[in-house]
Amino acid sequence: MASLRNKEQYSVPDTAAKKAKRKVAFKSSVSPTKVDRSNPKIAAVLSLLFMGAGQLYNRQILKGLSFAALELYLLIFWTVPFQWAMWGLTTLGETPQGRDGFKIVQGDHSIFLLIEGILFLISFLLFLWFYYFNVRDAYKVAIKSQKGLKPNNAKEMFKNIWENGFPYLLLTPSIVFTAFLTILPLLFGVLIAFTNYSAPNHLAPKSLVDWVGLDTFLQLFQMKTWSATFYGVFSWTVIWAILSTVTTFFLGLVFAVILNQKGIRFKRFWRSVFILPWAIPQFVSILIMRNIFNGEFGPINRFLIDLGIINQAVPWLSDPFLAKVTLIGVNMWFGFPFWMVLMSGVLTSIDKELYEAADVDGAGSSQKFWKITMPLIMFATAPLAIMSFAGNFNNFNIIYLMTEGGPVNIDYAYAGSTDILISWIYKLTLDNNQFAVASCVSILIFIIIATFSIWNFRRTRAFKEEDMMS
Repeated sequence: MASLRNKEQYSVPDTAAKKAKRKVAFKSSVSPTKVDRSNPKIAAVLSLLFMGAGQLYNRQILKGLSFAALELYLLIFWTVPFQWAMWGLTTLGETPQGRDGFKIVQGDHSIFLLIEGILFLISFLLFLWFYYFNVRDAYKVAIKSQKGLKPNNAKEMFKNIWENGFPYLLLTPSIVFTAFLTILPLLFGVLIAFTNYSAPNHLAPKSLVDWVGLDTFLQLFQMKTWSATFYGVFSWTVIWAILSTVTTFFLGLVFAVILNQKGIRFKRFWRSVFILPWAIPQFVSILIMRNIFNGEFGPINRFLIDLGIINQAVPWLSDPFLAKVTLIGVNMWFGFPFWMVLMSGVLTSIDKELYEAADVDGAGSSQKFWKITMPLIMFATAPLAIMSFAGNFNNFNIIYLMTEGGPVNIDYAYAGSTDILISWIYKLTLDNNQFAVASCVSILIFIIIATFSIWNFRRTRAFKEEDMMS
């Protein structure tokens, strides 16, 4: 009897425990079905059809309504302006400026239409990116819902944005500013090359501007007037960039090696003296150099005549060949201090044990320089030398302030004997309103510099070793 009572006593709790377990199992089997309503594909398709629909399907009411309100606002208030902007971008206007007696009747301004079209095009691309984010968000939330995770409510959503999306919130203004302050001018400059925007017949607002495709590029290479100028200016630009980079590089190397010798006294003084040309504002220095090399009253000519070295003034800036030589010489004076300081730092960082080991092996000074010093200097400075070449390719200041592109070359259109591509572009745009040709030349400069820089960067030892380490 006692055993039977004990059995009955313990059988009831056991039954209750089983019932409780069944309830828990039943709840666990039922609750996922309540959460797991969202199908990721359906949510993504709904958000693709209309912004916010997928979020509403995932029971994110506030987020879904916000996305839907944004799309409704854009559809209602920005559809017509967007269509007008795209019409202006594709046609560049159809009504030219006219006259009604003495009154000027304004027509379509092609350049304003082009800029407005680019603005709306960039805005539309940003909207497409946001639309993609809306579809992706609906898909990811639905996947989490399938896994049994409850979608975030409004409070949790804002908390998640603040905690996990704070860097993106800070980057958003910079993305917007970059899109409209950097990408817009670049696109405008590129698209101008595919129009006939130039004087005298196609200047807005007096006349309409048309899309002409690659005609301007073909004229630049095939029309005798433009092609002769382009090839001549381009060849001098390449020569100028190479010589100005090589001369300053090796002159800085020579001074750095000399000042690094043990027997040289007052090293700090000499470094300070040689760095003065780099420390003085280049704008002022170039104007001073222009007066010094003046052919009529420049002090160099007067000094040489007084010494009896020359009988008549040397046309430093009025002879095409001498003007180019003068530019290279003056640029050496401006550019070598940078390389001298840079290479002095490289030389001091070279391990002295390398030279000691070379002395033990019986190496001479020239062998130590070419086998130890020069490779280490090139390893450290080759990327900077490539950047210097790119900078000299577009070195507008010294060319324009020193010679203004002169002397005159009768075979060139809107260019002088010492003009490089960037100074030619300046004259084409500001002085002669040849915007289409200037835009073509700008695109070609970008292609040349980008190709040269990337190709050379990839061939440098510094780039190869960094690539191997990564």
